[in-house]
Amino acid sequence: MPPIIDPSKCVGCGTCADICNSNIFVFDRAVDKMPRVKFPDECWHCDSCVIDCPKGAISLRIPLAFTLLHINADELKEDR
Repeated sequence: MPPIIDPSKCVGCGTCADICNSNIFVFDRAVDKMPRVKFPDECWHCDSCVIDCPKGAISLRIPLAFTLLHINADELKEDR
């Protein structure tokens, strides 16, 4: 799932586009007021854009498969 840019917070600095290793953002300062997410499927959910955004205008929706954690049920059993 792609990053979400809050237009009410974004100041159009382009930090997200500059630091994204996957190049998912498109931002032409001469044309755009704020970056656009052009390649949403390429996002690695590394959180770089969220962390480096000076205005906190970006959030990530982490896919459910990324949030699931496998736990071996045998390890949860109490010793009796």
